[in-house]
Amino acid sequence: MAHLLIFGLGYTAGRIASAMRKRGWRVDATGRDGNLDWMDAVSVLECMERATHILSSVPPDRASGLDPVLDFYDDAFEGQWLGYLSSTGVYGDKQGAWVDEATPTIAQSGEGRRNARAEADLAWLEMGARVFRLPGIYGPGRSALDRVREGKARRIDLPGQVFSRVHVDDIASGVVAALTQDAPAGAYNLGDDLPCSGNEVTEHACRLLGVDPPPLETLEEAKLSEMARGFYMENRRVANSKAKRVLGWQPRYPTYVEGLSGLLR
Repeated sequence: MAHLLIFGLGYTAGRIASAMRKRGWRVDATGRDGNLDWMDAVSVLECMERATHILSSVPPDRASGLDPVLDFYDDAFEGQWLGYLSSTGVYGDKQGAWVDEATPTIAQSGEGRRNARAEADLAWLEMGARVFRLPGIYGPGRSALDRVREGKARRIDLPGQVFSRVHVDDIASGVVAALTQDAPAGAYNLGDDLPCSGNEVTEHACRLLGVDPPPLETLEEAKLSEMARGFYMENRRVANSKAKRVLGWQPRYPTYVEGLSGLLR
């Protein structure tokens, strides 16, 4: 029986786990909803020995910048299929230009500010993993609709600023395709077909809910957290043609329009 071990069973990885169990796979996982205790190294190592496939969704440690999975268990990988959930943030700011998997990351080019995620992305690639680079993730309970309902939606006045996004179920279908087809090692961008501004998505969510959009604010007026401010300072469009070509992946929600409509239903 195919056996998947997931490091970090959270919002996105949980969707992947559910999909693989429906296909008859055994799935074990660390994380808040997993069945393994991350600190119980003996049980984790025993599971690693049995696992045919390993997927990590654990981000680098903020304090040290190290990837916890590689730091703790690097020597225990022995020929398993490897996967890693990364971020399109590894490309850095491209001033609205398109990026694809051939675009050097911050870690590969040495340009831009040091990025622990980019370093982890490169480390997993060097181990022969399938690295899934994800843009802004949305889905049930985590979408523009929820932010509007909760009064937390913002519109930031940054003309020309765009980013890509992806529905959580489309991430799951892309990773499942890679797992079940034994996809070649390398990077895969899993994003939708319509990069656009966050304001456009927020305004559409407001129309669906029949409410007025929030007022435009400058970055200074919005008083965003350092992490959120850093997000708005990066500007790029992410191409997804490799995933479509190599994995046969087709997003169920090719744009935010279909995605938000599905969530509203």
